[in-house]
Formats: sequence, C-alpha cells, structure tokens
Amino acid sequence: MLYKSTRGLIEKVSFQEVLFSGLAPDGGLYIPEFLPGPETFNVNSFRSKEYDEIAQIVLKPFIGNFFDDDQLCEITKKAYSKFKSKNRCELVKLSNYHMMLELFHGPTYAFKDFAMQMIAQMFQEALNKIKKSINIIVATSGDTGAAAVNAFSNLKNINLFVLYPNNRISEIQRRQMTTANASNIKIFSVDGTFDDCQLIVKKIFSDTNFSKNNSLTGVNSINWARIISQVVYYCYAASKIDSQKKIDFCIPTGNFGNIYAGFIAKKIGINIDKLIIATNLNDILHRTLLTGQYFKDKVYKTHSPSMDIQVSSNFERLLHDIYDNPKIVIKQMEKLNSEGFYKIESSDLNKLREDFLSGVATEEDTLLEISSVYKKLNLAICPHTAVGTFVSRKFLNKNKVMITLATAHPSKFIDSVQSAIGKMIAQPIEMKQLYSKTERVIHAPNEVNFYKNYINREI
Repeated sequence: MLYKSTRGLIEKVSFQEVLFSGLAPDGGLYIPEFLPGPETFNVNSFRSKEYDEIAQIVLKPFIGNFFDDDQLCEITKKAYSKFKSKNRCELVKLSNYHMMLELFHGPTYAFKDFAMQMIAQMFQEALNKIKKSINIIVATSGDTGAAAVNAFSNLKNINLFVLYPNNRISEIQRRQMTTANASNIKIFSVDGTFDDCQLIVKKIFSDTNFSKNNSLTGVNSINWARIISQVVYYCYAASKIDSQKKIDFCIPTGNFGNIYAGFIAKKIGINIDKLIIATNLNDILHRTLLTGQYFKDKVYKTHSPSMDIQVSSNFERLLHDIYDNPKIVIKQMEKLNSEGFYKIESSDLNKLREDFLSGVATEEDTLLEISSVYKKLNLAICPHTAVGTFVSRKFLNKNKVMITLATAHPSKFIDSVQSAIGKMIAQPIEMKQLYSKTERVIHAPNEVNFYKNYINREI
C-alpha cells in the first residue's frame, strides 16, 4: 500500500516513510491512496478471533511488506504485553442497548496506550532494521504524552520531547510524564494551551530542513500508524455484537483522531451506522456539524482537559474524503490559518451527516452524569467518558446498539470524579506511587525557536 498527502502534492509514499513522518512535506496529513475493501479483511471472521489476531489482520494491508508476518506478530505481542486485560479492552453493559467499551486497561490507563505501545514497537523494530536513530516531538493534552513516555522510555535510538500546556492537564497525567526516570525523555510545561503546543510542533515540522537534519518524527494522531492501531478496537467491539444489529459508536473527541479511526473502520466494512462526536464546551466539531462553520474560539478549561482543543488536526483527513479534491483542502486550510475559519457548503455538510452526529456536555452535565452513572450502576467513570455517555443517551435507539468509548480510568481525574460522586474512589497502586516520585520538567515559553534551539543543543 502506498500513501499520499491530503494536500495532493506528495504521492506514492511507502509505509516506512509514513511511519517516520509527522506531517507530509506539503503540510498535509498522510492517507492511503486507496482503502482496502471488506473482502481484504473478511470481517465476519473476527467473531471467532482474539484481539491480537484481529490487530494483525487489520494492520497487515496498511503495513504491506515493511514488516513480515513474524515481525508483525512479535510487534503485536510486545505492544499489548503491558495490558491488564487479556481481552485488551472490555465491553460493559450500561442498559439494554447501550454498552461502554473500556479502553483504559493499558499501562497508563488511557485509550492512547493502544496506539502508542504499537507505534513504539514498530519504531523499535524498524530502527533495528534500517540502522537509524530518531527524535520524536509530541504535543499533548494529557494522555498522549503519558502514553508516549511509558511506551518510549529507555528505548534505544529514540529521544522523546513532550510539550504539555501548563496547568491544563490533571495532576496524574502530569506526574505520569514528569516522574519518568528515562534519560531519553524531556518534558516541557508550555505557557499556553494545547492548541499552542500543537502549533509549535506543526511549525517545527513545517521547517523541512530542520526536521530532516534532526531526524524528527511525530507520534501525535497525525501519524497514520496511530490511526490504524486504533481502528482495531472498533473491529473487536463490533465483533462482539449481534451481526443483525447496526452499531452506533459515541466518541469523546478533541483532536478527531479517535473518531476518525472509527470512520476508517466503517469504510473497511465494520458494521457501524453512525459515529457520534461528543464534545465538552470546546465544541468546534459540534458547531461545524450543525452550521458548516469551522472557526476557532476561546479554549475553555474543563473537567475533561484532554478535549480542551479548538483546532482538530485530523479533521483535515475527513475534509479530503468529502471533497476528494486536494486543492479545496489546501484552500480551506489556508483560510483557517489566515482568517481563523472556513465554511463547508451544505452539499458537503450533508455528506458528513451521513456518517456523523454530534452533541455537547456542559461542565454541569459532565459532573451530573458521573454522579448518575455511579448511583445507578455503582460504576465510576472519568469526565471524558461522562461526556460520551451523556451525549450517547440523546441518540439511543432500541433497534441499534450504542457503544460509548470509555477513554480513561476515573482515577486519572480523581478530583473531578470524587467531587461528582461525593466519596473517595480507589486508585491503582501505580498511580499512588507517582506522588512520592521526583518530577523532572522544563518550564518553557510559547515560542517555537526555544524548542528548535533546545533540540539543536541536545542532539
């Protein structure tokens, strides 16, 4: 399989190049030249397979011959070796036709572990194969950074630089990054929002000479290997549902990577009807689906900080799908950069609505939802998951099955959860131990040259 950029100036790119790239050289995001169809995967066979087997089947066409079958098997085995559940994720019943998919059984208790552990093992295998070292730079709204630190700590031939917005992530998320005792990792607390961190990373990658000279790559969800790793759990979850029932997935989302993976799952033949965008007060995606107006607004600080985002990078991939014209994608991205907004015309907006619905949970809604779920089911959920379950209930249909993605363990946001339910909840021992460890963090300005100079000095 070969890849191209959403902006049309880069074509026929190998998986190896995509794996080690952040943005494409023209500023776009990589996508396959052609998506494989359902016949490639035999999705009906997934019902009899374990999670790891499904992962190998789903990943193989996208990877091609870069990793042979034995290598892919070993990569998969190592990627999931730290997961606490044999099934990797668990389906929990909330009501007769509402399920919750727990995606927090990985080492950092968040869904980002599925992709980050996989991509780390791909990197390690590939670097051994091509005898190369790399430097990774990543922006995080909390969980991506923690997952990356866990996955890449002390791996050979890899340095990791993580940028997070100061005072805009939970204490557990911060400590999962800053207490890592790994010489190959540097953590930066940035004076700004996640969007600021993400813009710094994009500007660094847009300097192609700098990126090439410093062997820079990215592991944000702009990296296609992250997306395909997340497609797997949609396939697995759907395989556990009666094939006669259509499935809606509701996804708490900020940067659009998780829900875009669901869109790819649908395109390759998984039994998915609607993908429901669940947002907090930072509701740019909901506003876009309602009005066709994609415009930046203030970034609000909420109980669900991983979704405190106004610029959803992966939405560009969806724009490419609805327009099927890179020139229009370029025009829209240029307008976003210069004027802070763009408009999707009604005919194209209707295409989006064929696959997507959306809803918003306010701060009050989120806390009340955590409380309500706990009272009904004696089940604690994180604020992001609560945004998802709240929005899900607006779209429940007895003729379909709703699956809400539970994106993180409630203990990662323990203050908000305990405030909502009015009592203490148990923390995993690994989280308790974080409070006694020394934090190592570099407080840094919202200025791209600071990071360029730092990277130049360090490597």
